[in-house]
Amino acid sequence: MDMGNQHPSITRLQEIQKEVKSIEQQVISFSGLSSDKNYKKLERILTKQLFEIDSVDTEGKGDIQQARKRAAQETEHLLKELEQNANHPHRLEIQNIFQEAQALVKEKIVPFYSGGSCITDEIEEGIQDIILRLTHVKTGGKISLRKARYHTLTKICAVQEIVEDCMKKQPSLPLSEDTHPSVAKINSVMCEVNKARGVVVALLMGVDSSETCRHLSCVLSGLLADLDALDVCGHTEIRNYRREVVEDINKLLKYLDLDEEADTTHAFDLRQNHSILKIEKVLKRMREIKKEFLQAQNPPELYLSSKTELQALIGQLDEVSLERNPCIREARRRAVIEVQTLITHIDLKEALEKRKQFTCEEHPSHKAVWEVLGSLSEIQGEVLSFDGNRTDKNYIRLEELLTKQLLALDAVDPQGEERCKAARKQAVKLAQNILSYLDLKSDEWEY
Repeated sequence: MDMGNQHPSITRLQEIQKEVKSIEQQVISFSGLSSDKNYKKLERILTKQLFEIDSVDTEGKGDIQQARKRAAQETEHLLKELEQNANHPHRLEIQNIFQEAQALVKEKIVPFYSGGSCITDEIEEGIQDIILRLTHVKTGGKISLRKARYHTLTKICAVQEIVEDCMKKQPSLPLSEDTHPSVAKINSVMCEVNKARGVVVALLMGVDSSETCRHLSCVLSGLLADLDALDVCGHTEIRNYRREVVEDINKLLKYLDLDEEADTTHAFDLRQNHSILKIEKVLKRMREIKKEFLQAQNPPELYLSSKTELQALIGQLDEVSLERNPCIREARRRAVIEVQTLITHIDLKEALEKRKQFTCEEHPSHKAVWEVLGSLSEIQGEVLSFDGNRTDKNYIRLEELLTKQLLALDAVDPQGEERCKAARKQAVKLAQNILSYLDLKSDEWEY
């Protein structure tokens, strides 16, 4: 159709679609809840556009009716996407864990900075447990979930850093005020900084509505100016003391900018992270070795070379920088398990191959354990090749096979033979490890 002669209703629909398209990325990446201001804003814009579409007069013309229908469907799709992002089960799981963290901060951590009881190991373990649980929340590669998990982890990890840093530094500060007249001012600023730590923690976790990040940032910047104005020339110890307090203030200012930084740098998307790329490179090579070994006509020829290269891959994973990011730590942990499981499988294959060379009599119980190990070797080979989820028939079959082998081991009577007891114990551990590995492969976790 000639654009110059295009029907006004079609032109209007295209304008509306353009406006809807302009907020599409905001909707797709929306990581908040339905109670958030931004949710209500996006919902209001999309609803308004739906009303605008509905008001377009089609004049009974088929092409305009189809264009209006398409525009309405696109807008309704975005509305549905927005609602699903805010109410996704895993998004709500993230929020529930965050609320637990809020309760811990409000009850145990914020009072500490107001002169309350000290931070105990139990509190630190509580924070670590919350971080671990958040790390294990599945995102399915969905941008909104990755973003929500990252933002929540960033805040809680910042609280963990603040607490740990404070506990480490407190014994060395402050200096005696008799040392120099400037020390009294530095000590005074340090007291303000200690109080500010509690406020920063409360702001990060949303448990303090009496302060704002902007105001606290101005207060901290003022403290930096006060410290900068002090004359500490010729006093190395005092200058170092001031520098420590300045560094503490700068760290707190950095924590106040966390949310904005996460949005502007897209740090929540780890697909392009240098450490993750290194982990993926290791996993790619591990999968190549695995495929070559499992398909080999004569596996014994590959025992030594495969294990040597896999051990080198473990070394590469040890060198991966975690960047204080629990998701990278979890990705590396899983990669290490992947590589170690393949090494274990090769070791077992090699042990079974060597056993064929011995024809001497052995205890019946010991023989029974080896028979189970032979079965476990075959099952482990299948588990290494498994690529599915826990609802797959193959997953259920492999789980049942492993359970049967555990029952078979339970039925083995060592008859007092220490060697048999040790062998059965190792076999049970192997079966349990294969079960755990099957669970890990099927839990659909993504960074």
